[in-house]
Amino acid sequence: MLNNKEVSKETPPANKFWQHIKKNGFTVLMLIFIGVMFVSPEAKSFVLRQLMATGLFNASIDNKIADNTNPANLDFDFSDENGNVQNTSSLRGKVVFINFWASWCPPCRAEFPSIETFYSKFKDNPDVFFLTINQDDDLATGRAYLNKEKYAVPLFTTNGNIPREVYAGALPTTIVLDKNGKIRYHNTGFANYASAKFLKQIEELIRE
Repeated sequence: MLNNKEVSKETPPANKFWQHIKKNGFTVLMLIFIGVMFVSPEAKSFVLRQLMATGLFNASIDNKIADNTNPANLDFDFSDENGNVQNTSSLRGKVVFINFWASWCPPCRAEFPSIETFYSKFKDNPDVFFLTINQDDDLATGRAYLNKEKYAVPLFTTNGNIPREVYAGALPTTIVLDKNGKIRYHNTGFANYASAKFLKQIEELIRE
């Protein structure tokens, strides 16, 4: 049995807790950070955006030779918010930027400011078409996200099957088609589409 002197030295549980926090502050902060990262898409996208700022994730159309896949095998139907259906074959003669995204996807959120910047520079160019395809459960969710963030990019969804050469299910997925409908850029994962190099490469594709 403890005597009174020994009892008086016993540290209350609450004090032990705060002593542990002070002693292991960095570890605790890291655990909180990781927890937030897993819970909050916005927190994840913020961190990814900081990584993009390093320049290590700048998109680049380095392949000067188009993919030899028959463009007809890459075509698929898509529709706008009003339900108007088109096929990508109707976009021949344009450089087509295709981006599959969803509002719940942190990498999609991370790259979206760069896509918006890219869009703002080429939206009035008749030789460029932005096919930003929302993969949320419904378009209303995608529209709500774009409105909240004040993004002006157009909103589309797909109708029917999409060729796996174009989209295999990972988000985000981005493709650039040249005027002949051939793949010149294909990327799975987030990237910066507002770099000077990428914008110049788009201009070069327009002139081809």
